[in-house]
Amino acid sequence: MRTYQEVFRTPEFTPFFLSGALSVAASTVSGLALGTLVHSATGSPLLSALAMFGPSLAQVVGAATLLSAADRLRPRGAMTGLALSFAVAAAVQAVPGFPLWALFTVLAAQGLISSAGGGIRFGLLNEILTKDGYLLGRSVLNMAVGTLQIVGYALGGVLVTLLTARGALLVGALLYVAAATVTRLGLTDRPPRATGRPSIAATWRVNARLWASVPRRYVYLALWVPNGLIAGCESLYLSYDPEHAGALFACAALGMLAGDTLVGRFLPPWWRERLGAPLRLVLAAPYLMFILEPGLPVALVAVTLASVGFAASLLLQERLMRLTPDELSGQALGLHSSGLLTLQGVGALLAGTAAELTSPATAMTAMAAVSVAVTLVLAPGLRVLPKDVDGTEEEVRQDRKPDRSAHLGAGSSAAE
Repeated sequence: MRTYQEVFRTPEFTPFFLSGALSVAASTVSGLALGTLVHSATGSPLLSALAMFGPSLAQVVGAATLLSAADRLRPRGAMTGLALSFAVAAAVQAVPGFPLWALFTVLAAQGLISSAGGGIRFGLLNEILTKDGYLLGRSVLNMAVGTLQIVGYALGGVLVTLLTARGALLVGALLYVAAATVTRLGLTDRPPRATGRPSIAATWRVNARLWASVPRRYVYLALWVPNGLIAGCESLYLSYDPEHAGALFACAALGMLAGDTLVGRFLPPWWRERLGAPLRLVLAAPYLMFILEPGLPVALVAVTLASVGFAASLLLQERLMRLTPDELSGQALGLHSSGLLTLQGVGALLAGTAAELTSPATAMTAMAAVSVAVTLVLAPGLRVLPKDVDGTEEEVRQDRKPDRSAHLGAGSSAAE
């Protein structure tokens, strides 16, 4: 696949795209509303950061226990159920007088049940599109995320002003219901990609198998750690400039949209590997200027430029799919999604704590510096050399052999 027209002509991609777009719009509006609600109630940079990114911390529990569901549930039913559960959560959080501890409990539950969501969703994308169309398809989805975040944060700011934060949360709940409806009516009821029941044992077994590959391990770390640290920077927008946080979020989304469009549509394959490392550095470097506490115009430019670097994750995901057999694609992508969201939660926690002790600008600068350092440390393991390619192909061949350990406990629920 070479063009976006080919992607949208693929059966089922359009409803898949629309359901994802509605979910992104819902999470953007409700996330900004929730962060605003907590910040106005507490004035705490840490708690407002955790309100927006804290649910990601629960992903680490889900990644260790629930990820086997990514390939063992019927995708349409699972995606519909997840969207409806998020709608209920947003509606509950909008109830006046809802205690702060209960709000964070609901957020943790959301993070836990969504841990398999990325694997279910993107594993289905891998089925809908051919493998050579995956990067282009993810590019389209990421562009939609960028566009909808620009619109969503702007709309969320307006809704918070006109309807209050609780009213904006109810709008988010309605958008989640719309996403569930499109998923249920627009997608085919496909069978699971793998046999057996979801279980902790199956989750651990496949996670260990995915992590055992050295090339995959470097890809996962590069996908998780630098991005998670920069998410910590983003979690401090509300604390850095409460009046213009929506503009900062919108510019971050604009930069991400520009980067994904460039990489997904216009870069030829031979340029992708060459630009991967520079893009990973661009993701963090502009945040270093926040040590000077720049005014809004400079901050907006820095945020936009930095977010172009998120396009590096497209290239890393493409590499991950080349290194992973089809029958593990759902859990492989779920592990990426859960790990990324977990590190985003950790990044928000670290950034919020640092901001409490110093200032939002100092904390953002520190997170960016660590992200640059991690990127440089991981760079040697991500270089593509002939011997690395040969070793990668051998590992994939080994991965494609039947997993005999899965049959040792046949008939036992724990083994499944």
